Amino acid sequence: MRRRIRTLIWKEFIELRKSPQLLRIVIIAPVLQLCMLGYAATTDVRNVPIVVVDGDRSPDSRRFVEKFAASPYFDIVDEGMAPSDIDAHLARGTAWLGLVLPAGFGSGIERGDRADGSQRTVQVIADGTDANSSGVALAYVQGLVGEFNADLARERGTPLPQIDGRVRVWFNADLESRNFMIPGVLALLLMLITANLTSMAIVREREIGTLDQLNVTPIGRWELILGKLLPYALVGFIDVLLVVAVAVFWFQVPLRGSVPLLLGASMVYLVCTLGLGLLVSTMSATQQQAMMTSTFFFLLPMIYLSGFIFPIENMPRVIQWLTTLIPLRYFLVIVRGIFLKGVGFNILWPQFLALAVWGTAVLALAAARSRKRT
Repeated sequence: MRRRIRTLIWKEFIELRKSPQLLRIVIIAPVLQLCMLGYAATTDVRNVPIVVVDGDRSPDSRRFVEKFAASPYFDIVDEGMAPSDIDAHLARGTAWLGLVLPAGFGSGIERGDRADGSQRTVQVIADGTDANSSGVALAYVQGLVGEFNADLARERGTPLPQIDGRVRVWFNADLESRNFMIPGVLALLLMLITANLTSMAIVREREIGTLDQLNVTPIGRWELILGKLLPYALVGFIDVLLVVAVAVFWFQVPLRGSVPLLLGASMVYLVCTLGLGLLVSTMSATQQQAMMTSTFFFLLPMIYLSGFIFPIENMPRVIQWLTTLIPLRYFLVIVRGIFLKGVGFNILWPQFLALAVWGTAVLALAAARSRKRT
């Protein structure tokens, strides 16, 4: 029995050696993923984009703002605007927090307990879409406010507290993580199902020889591609409807935006995932290779680098640039923006454009490679 087992083991090694593509995937892919994901897979919250409205412009108010500017946890992306402009930043996702210092902030500190308490109240407006990251960022805000109060107490001999931070959370007031994760699951499932089905279905046709038979028929190249991809597009669209229904009616995730806009975005995203599946099929000779290639080289990196789990802002700059090549990143912004923020196309058009360009490019590349293989 041991001899038979050893023989089977040797046979598998021989089969693996006969497939250099699969061998490279098994050996190289884990190393590449570890190098990339080791930097991206972090729950630390750093470089949180924040906008500041300083209504006082006094030395004390500037000193308070500089406390945030010097912190490694915050990155001030805009100043000198009106409080109403915070809405646009939070809706677009260019800022996670808004900090509003009232007029009379400095004089209120100078007068201490005799001053109107509202002059020493700092308003913090948070985007609660990502509940975990927002909660950590708000804890950092409270910590900096406490440090500022302690500095004032030491310098001026005044009792604590000096500054009061009042927090308001928008889009996800209860900071429920499922409201953030479930719309992301919609994007993730759509990618996994359609990309894998498309790649394996076309490779299966090649394995049994029917794809070669189709290639010699009068059917045009794009007719063949559309005929193979459209059924999986329909499957993906049905999945969208099912997942949205479950998210809204079962998990009670708020859907504040336009349903037609969400469905339209899903169709654009389907072009990306189906094109990716077709591209994987041109790079694979067997269904096993197609599964390994799509999983290790495309799907897993996209999951970790898209912002589905780990905030992109926390990643090194080089990795952040790499994430711009991932379509899942843009679709996550769209679905979370529509579900939680209720924003429209006027806010989300850059993500729509990125998906359209990515889908057109990958579909054209896959079609070109498919033509070369015939």
